[in-house]
Amino acid sequence: MNVEITPNYSYIFDFENEFIHQDTRVWMVKNWTYVFYYCGIYMAVIFGGQYYMQNRPRFELRGLLAIWNTLLAMFSIMGACRTAPELVHVLRHYGLFHSVCVPSFIEHDRVSGFWTWLFVLSKLPELGDTVFIVLRKQPLIFLHWYHHITVLMYSWFSYTEYTASARWFIVMNYCVHSVMYSYYALRALNFKPPRSIAMLITTLQLTQMVVGCAINIWAHGFLQTAGKNSCNISEMNIKLSIAMYFSYFVLFARFFYKTYLSTNARKGKRPIQVTASSTATSGHQYIDSGSSLTGKSDVQSLLAGGQANSKIKAQ
Repeated sequence: MNVEITPNYSYIFDFENEFIHQDTRVWMVKNWTYVFYYCGIYMAVIFGGQYYMQNRPRFELRGLLAIWNTLLAMFSIMGACRTAPELVHVLRHYGLFHSVCVPSFIEHDRVSGFWTWLFVLSKLPELGDTVFIVLRKQPLIFLHWYHHITVLMYSWFSYTEYTASARWFIVMNYCVHSVMYSYYALRALNFKPPRSIAMLITTLQLTQMVVGCAINIWAHGFLQTAGKNSCNISEMNIKLSIAMYFSYFVLFARFFYKTYLSTNARKGKRPIQVTASSTATSGHQYIDSGSSLTGKSDVQSLLAGGQANSKIKAQ
């Protein structure tokens, strides 16, 4: 099997062609555990910030929010365009086993390798999503910060192992974020896309979780039959990944039901579940077509269809 054959990119940038994956892996192996300190600081900042903002007026920040979402949308679109071709190429020419067990997307494809590296690093600045929620006094729910810290920790840990199945997770995340952040950029600019778009984004998020679980199940099967020497993914990584994706699926599915399928949702009422102690979402506040927007991370899409209660609207 000639794993050195890569997609026929129409153009390769100099910074992509000069990417040396060995250097980035050495750096990550030495430094990935700092992620726990970053998460600790993140938790202290967001909950300390909530306490600080409790009796203070909210900030609008709509201009900064529009810029933030636009930049993230552009980054995600570019990342999707540069990583998806490699996954499609591998599936067409080498099959599912290669896509799950052989990390050629980092070791032999400098374009995909470079954007994989940027993807992993991007999970740290994406924590800034929550700053908008806190300063704008939007609801910050468990799903938001749980999602942010677990994705950050898992991404950095997986890069140290060159986890082969990560190509699936990276491409899916880039693609969903492309749609989601574009939607939120439009909302921040006072455009009003139809509610069906919000529901579509939520559905894409749920699909992402289902596929993520499926990939881990396949990876486990391949690891058992082919062995560690042929399938570059560890048992520990599979356990962590499937636990993460399954927990996301449960939380997303619960929200999807309450937002779109429950009796209150059909009547146009939002489920009452936001409290003073749980004010924040996962990228990701509860919003309706008239509420102000915070552009957040993955979970925003999940929450995109929710309707803000009267307390939120009054702020």
